[in-house]
Amino acid sequence: MSSSIAAPEATFRAEATTISVVSLAHGTSHFFQLLLPPLFPWLATEFSLSFAQLGSLASLFYLVSALGQAAAGFIVDRVGARVVMFGGLTLFAIAALTAAMADGYALLVVASILLGIGNSPFHPVDFSIINQRISSERIGHAYSAHGLSGTLGYASATFVMVMLAQVFGWRYALGSAAVFALGVLAVAVTFRDAIDTRHTIHKATAAAAAGGGATSHAASSFGFLRHPVVWLCFAFFFVITFSNSAIQNFSTPALQATAGLKLTLAATALTGYLVCSAIGQLAGGFAISRQWADPERIIATALSGSAILLIVAATGVAGSVGTLLLVMLAGLGTGVAGPSRDLLIKRATPAGATGRVYGTVYSGLDAGLAVSAPIFGWLMDHDLPRSIFFGAATAMLVAMLIGLAIGQVTRRQREQQSAAS
Repeated sequence: MSSSIAAPEATFRAEATTISVVSLAHGTSHFFQLLLPPLFPWLATEFSLSFAQLGSLASLFYLVSALGQAAAGFIVDRVGARVVMFGGLTLFAIAALTAAMADGYALLVVASILLGIGNSPFHPVDFSIINQRISSERIGHAYSAHGLSGTLGYASATFVMVMLAQVFGWRYALGSAAVFALGVLAVAVTFRDAIDTRHTIHKATAAAAAGGGATSHAASSFGFLRHPVVWLCFAFFFVITFSNSAIQNFSTPALQATAGLKLTLAATALTGYLVCSAIGQLAGGFAISRQWADPERIIATALSGSAILLIVAATGVAGSVGTLLLVMLAGLGTGVAGPSRDLLIKRATPAGATGRVYGTVYSGLDAGLAVSAPIFGWLMDHDLPRSIFFGAATAMLVAMLIGLAIGQVTRRQREQQSAAS
């Protein structure tokens, strides 16, 4: 009797530990994505830099991270997720220290490159661990915690870095970030058994050896690229990032121009959007855990709802405060769609290729950020602030259609596999 009760409790504790470590690491990666931008005013003054030069640091980060994610997925599938996580956290600390010791633009460029490399493995690492170690009844909650931690990482980075820079100076802020990364690394090493995925790699290696040796294994390593659904997933991430980029980077000036809001009030739109997104992520996790609907249908409903809110906001018919609230509430839909999006990709992933698939498709996020920011910036420069919200809504609707296509293709593949067996 006691053993039958203890086993579920032990499983819950083990999975809760895994989810906690992965979420902490993921939140840290999002924190370090915004390590330098909050400090741009200080860096501009310290080194007499233009905002074009500073903006290029962010673009460089996302370019390096996009290229690195695809490569990181192969490494994760080859050596396991936890050692790659350790490497990413170590690079964050080195990058922060490099920036703290910068004596000019060159070292800031080096720090941005190191940050991009360090950030690149976290999605293939995180989802390899979650998909391989978390049971189906808790995977929805794992996706929710993962997404929520990223939102909290974004939300806390600006506040913490600005506060530390104002009180102690920007170099102290960066040094503190390095200590934070090392602290998270210590936690990950302490609970390393909870994030170990090497057993899956050993099984895949044995299967490859039985199926024809190293040559067939090398060929199969790139076999996932032949699956159209993988590129549909990449396209989904690339497109949906346009909406995130529009809101995160330009909602404040767009609301000032379209709704006549003061800067301090308009700036609350992003905070409200992120808070609503966090609430939506929790609800989205319950939705897929309870199997209320297929993931692609949840995505379609959530994103179409957010798109409608942004379209209404763009028209300005809701008034100044009403427009602000509509933009905030749009975060609910993007949050709800998050866990279903991750489950949809899991279902589309060929066996044994978790790291490679997630690395490839999530590189669409960084690629989308690198491409979309200049486009929306051009629209703002040409006095088209309403296009920020229309553009974000359009991206959501296109992503919704791609999500439905992914669901159809995945369902068809499963039916074919069932018929063949």
